Amino acid sequence: MDIDGTATDTRIRTLKRGDLDRIVTMDAQHTGRRRQAWFEARLSRALDDSAVRVSLAAEVDGTLVGAVLGEVQYGEYGVAAPVAVLDTILVDRAFSGQGVGATLVEHLARNLRALNIERIRTEVAWDQQHLLTFLAHQGFSPAQRLVLERSIEG
Repeated sequence: MDIDGTATDTRIRTLKRGDLDRIVTMDAQHTGRRRQAWFEARLSRALDDSAVRVSLAAEVDGTLVGAVLGEVQYGEYGVAAPVAVLDTILVDRAFSGQGVGATLVEHLARNLRALNIERIRTEVAWDQQHLLTFLAHQGFSPAQRLVLERSIEG
């Protein structure tokens, strides 16, 4: 590990279909459930439906230890402004705190800058303090947008 806390032997590459099982396993480490079908659909969308592939994998010694899944959107809600949406960030618990997540976010940002994308957007539950702290350290801050929802029950 470098003095700044980054993993020196981490290799970043694009995600591939063969990463599915490790992605599901890493997610289960954090959520306590196996979301195989959800990640299968999400990975398929990232690899097949997206004209611009931005999802990345982190490997250490040939083993997948982290991933970011996202996409580029060229406008929403009537606003034509390209933005990257970070859907998922995962790091194997055994590699937590070793700079894998930070390395993934930095590579994602570097790749997006090359595409002239100026912003990365994500959503986080307000009670996920660990993730909020990590994202704040990566330069994320609250957006000038309010997300609203309404129950459709009763």
